[in-house]
Amino acid sequence: MTLFDLVLRNMKKNVKHYYLYFFALIFSVALYFVFASLQFDTTVAERTALSSSMTSGFKAANILLIIIAGIFIIYANSIFLTRRSKEIGLYQLIGLTKNAVAKMLIIENVLLSFGALIVGIITGTVVSRLFLLLLLKVVGIQETVQLQFSMDALKSTLLVFTIIIVITSIQMIRKVYKKTLIQLFKADQATEIVKEPKGFITAILAIGGISLIVFGYWLSGNMMNQYLLFNMLLVLFSTIFGSYLVFRVSIGWVLGRIRKMKKGHMSLKDSLSIAPLMHRMKGNAQSLTIITTLSAMAMTMIAISYSLFYSNEEVTRQLLPNDFQFSEEPNSFTASVEHLKLFEQRLTAAQIDYEIATVHAYPIELSLKEAAVNEMVREDLTAHVVSSEELSYLGYDRKDDDATLHYSMLYWAFKDTKMPVDVKLSDGEKLVINEFSGDNIFNLTSFEANLVVSPEQYEQLKHYQSGEASPVRYAMEVPDKQLEEAQRLFEEVVEDEMLSSSTYYEKYQSMRQSSGLMIFIAGFLGLVFLISTGSILYFKQMTEAEQEKQSYKTLRQLGFSTQELLSGIRRKQLFVFGLPLLIGLLHSWFAVQSANIIFMTDVTIPTLIAMAVYSLIYLSFAVLTMGYYKKVVKQSM
Repeated sequence: MTLFDLVLRNMKKNVKHYYLYFFALIFSVALYFVFASLQFDTTVAERTALSSSMTSGFKAANILLIIIAGIFIIYANSIFLTRRSKEIGLYQLIGLTKNAVAKMLIIENVLLSFGALIVGIITGTVVSRLFLLLLLKVVGIQETVQLQFSMDALKSTLLVFTIIIVITSIQMIRKVYKKTLIQLFKADQATEIVKEPKGFITAILAIGGISLIVFGYWLSGNMMNQYLLFNMLLVLFSTIFGSYLVFRVSIGWVLGRIRKMKKGHMSLKDSLSIAPLMHRMKGNAQSLTIITTLSAMAMTMIAISYSLFYSNEEVTRQLLPNDFQFSEEPNSFTASVEHLKLFEQRLTAAQIDYEIATVHAYPIELSLKEAAVNEMVREDLTAHVVSSEELSYLGYDRKDDDATLHYSMLYWAFKDTKMPVDVKLSDGEKLVINEFSGDNIFNLTSFEANLVVSPEQYEQLKHYQSGEASPVRYAMEVPDKQLEEAQRLFEEVVEDEMLSSSTYYEKYQSMRQSSGLMIFIAGFLGLVFLISTGSILYFKQMTEAEQEKQSYKTLRQLGFSTQELLSGIRRKQLFVFGLPLLIGLLHSWFAVQSANIIFMTDVTIPTLIAMAVYSLIYLSFAVLTMGYYKKVVKQSM
């Protein structure tokens, strides 16, 4: 019998050892091929203005996808080899050399990988169209398109997974040559020696892990200063290292305290939950930290992307309150009065209703020194005063001395500022700002602060005018149902791409496309992160279930029922799956809150929705794990 014949016979008789690794390979190949197909497809780029952003976005995501797929396959291969340790030892025991065993494993790996590539690419080809339709949907394209088989995607997939196959083959060679026969035969019995956590240093490290996480959360909400980059790095270090200490030391220390409090009188549930966790916590610390970090990254990425997509329309209206804007002194972003006259003629001919408001403004200098805003904000600010009377089309009806400062560029600095605040005018007199708003008065292209006051106060503040009055603006509003047609007529009038892109409708479509692309990439990567981390935990718990099978058999012989055993196992799985998820959710929540600078609206609802969906899918792996444990317990008799 040749070595190749032995490989084929071995693969036929050991399907139960191969299916997990084979699934990991197929899953990784299929998802990567789908992503590569979308990356090289020009359908979306040709129909939108996303060509450059798609290229850069897909390239960055492609790197992350390769890293995650590589880690997932290497980890799955590690579990696969551990489950076959006795088999590898038996081959050497019956006379095969390490060189022959290594060759046999490499041949098996190549055959499995080749089969997974074929199945994965076929699967990826079938589902690629579904993902393309989803991408078109989120970027707002209603057309039906065909996705062509991409040879570039095929070449990229083959290259990436050839490298991964080489790495896993090296991993197998190290397993054969590094492990002794005794280590191979006892690999599935490897557990830690439970030592009583004690000592002042252990207690300090245990408390220190929790303290580092709390410090990271606090700093994430107070890092907007001149040390922003350093603060971001410090937040990452404190939360990740703190998480590692929690899993490596804190949990074991707490479990040790619990066991000591029970004085050795542990119930069956405690024996099946606390004891196994203490036996394996040291070895699991690294993998649980990685899973927690990846979960936090995925949830943060999805939450931020979904929040931007969710609030797109509201944010666009805040930035560009006017459907169309014209000025007596036009610039690269504002159309002229001549354009306005031609546009009115086109709208009238097309029977499109419209309203025009004339808005005047003049600049004054304000000092924010006593306003207690963020230290990164300059103390002096030029604000353009506008009468609320001229903004009735935006819903203003102000007859008192209330003043509202509108400035989208500084909304993040004023978010947490307690109103009202006092600012100083040029002669030292105080002006009370009753409210700050991130909504613009004029379209974003003006990049200026505006102070909206009552008509009476508008006249009073003219005394502080610091320069020439701003050019008169003309704001035009069109019914929403006629906005698309009005945009087409506007583009015919101005015949300038820069001016065409400065309107509300065009900006909304642009932001819809960019946020749609972002949520698609984030969702795709989040799906990969989610399935990878969930599968890693699932594979790991399957291995532990097999290792603990004899213990379950002994307990069943002592008279304990299946339900009694599963009750303790369920508590263990709640910890194994629940704690990384809980810490990951907390990491993600504070990360999103620290990213408030990029949000102009309340993102609590979209963030909670994203986290809830992620958690439900993640916990489905816990359900699968309990199903496998139930099967193992029943077979232990």
